[in-house]
Amino acid sequence: MTDSWATFGTDLHLEPVGQGLRSGLMEALREAVRTGRLAPGTRLPSSRVLAADLGVARNTVADAYAELVAEGWLTARQGSGTRVAQRSAPRRTDPAAARSRPVRPGARYSLKPGSPDLSAFPRTAWLKAARKALTAAPDEAFGYGDPHGRVELRTALAEYLARSRGVHADPDRIVICSGFAHGLTLLGRVLRRRGIRDVAVESYGLDVHRDLLTDAGLRTPCLPLDEHGSRTGEPAALRGAGAVLLTPAHQFPTGVPLHPDRRAAAVDWARSTGGLILEDDYDGEFRYDRQPVGALQGLDPERVVYLGTASKSLAPGLRSGWMVVPESLVAEVAGAKGPANSCGVVDQLTLAEFIGSGAYDRHVRRMRLCYRRRRDELVAALAERAPRIGVTGLSAGLHVVLRLPPGLDERTVVQAAHWQGLAVQGVGAYRHPDAKAETWGGLVVGYGTPSDSAWAGTLEALLQALSAVGDIEGPRPV
Repeated sequence: MTDSWATFGTDLHLEPVGQGLRSGLMEALREAVRTGRLAPGTRLPSSRVLAADLGVARNTVADAYAELVAEGWLTARQGSGTRVAQRSAPRRTDPAAARSRPVRPGARYSLKPGSPDLSAFPRTAWLKAARKALTAAPDEAFGYGDPHGRVELRTALAEYLARSRGVHADPDRIVICSGFAHGLTLLGRVLRRRGIRDVAVESYGLDVHRDLLTDAGLRTPCLPLDEHGSRTGEPAALRGAGAVLLTPAHQFPTGVPLHPDRRAAAVDWARSTGGLILEDDYDGEFRYDRQPVGALQGLDPERVVYLGTASKSLAPGLRSGWMVVPESLVAEVAGAKGPANSCGVVDQLTLAEFIGSGAYDRHVRRMRLCYRRRRDELVAALAERAPRIGVTGLSAGLHVVLRLPPGLDERTVVQAAHWQGLAVQGVGAYRHPDAKAETWGGLVVGYGTPSDSAWAGTLEALLQALSAVGDIEGPRPV
């Protein structure tokens, strides 16, 4: 029979120091408690288990425990075992640092874009999919894995993306990644190895994406942007670039879709120069007042790399993303990922089942109705209480842009929102360093971010912030 100490009890790493086993053990325990390695309330192994682990007599451990209980380091109660005693540690405060920090209210509400309503994550349906996927998973699925990703997920995505986004996808051309940033990092390495030096980006976008390309050794010249999206039709705009990063379905942050003529111009540029288009299908699932705009990749699958994620449709914490790659790039992208950089197999299998069962479509449709309702409430509230504020980017996505009237400073409004306990971002925060500054200011309002229970308070905080900074009311419509 296997000794019970080998299968029961907790592990505790100790190195007795000093003279004598008992005194050395006591000092090692004191040090572990003193440094915080053993937190208050931690249950220690029984004297029998610890004695067996250390190779000492049980009485040695029992005596050490008893003395430390007497000193106040440990507590021992019948049925509760021996635990580290509760001890209050003094808080250390740097007086100079405390004086230098102004006291400001924290953000109770957030309208920062980039996140869906996390409270709406479909936990029950996800758990059901996970159970079914794990039950059906073959043993080999839990090995180190294929850098391309699990075939179950790639197959489910190929069907879904073709059906819902017009993507020409084959499972063999899909590479699973842990989100958009991971995918862009891999593509940056591949492009640099291919000798590309410049990847054009939109004049407004996320600086973290530019930084990822820069870290790969690439320059990021900016494309001019207007009410029809990036100006891809201008010959000088893409001169010298080997690739371009676009958000054609719903430009971030302006919210405009790329005009059909400019979609065609971008593909013509890629074909004539051998360049690549990196398509960030940002907010592609959420559209409200227009027919869905298909993925740019559908126009030329050999010149466009399609990147998508579950970050907005489900939750960014899943770290689930995918790339549909031109056939000529599949091996290089998978090689850049490497055999040791496969994504979590359990989430891959679960997402495959979640998509294949139809639960993903049902969740997206439900959230589409929820976000549309919030958008409509936002627009109605602004029309009533701040009619001079323009709203753009309404037809799709999880955010809109509020265009401030002339004379109203963007930074002042952001600060006023902060004092209302509201986190919100100005348009200027997303401007490329080389882009020409706009003559107008604006706020990027991520109405998908709050939970349903926090939405009313968040909207009110926004309206209060706007009313606190100047004349936002105008003549009421007759």
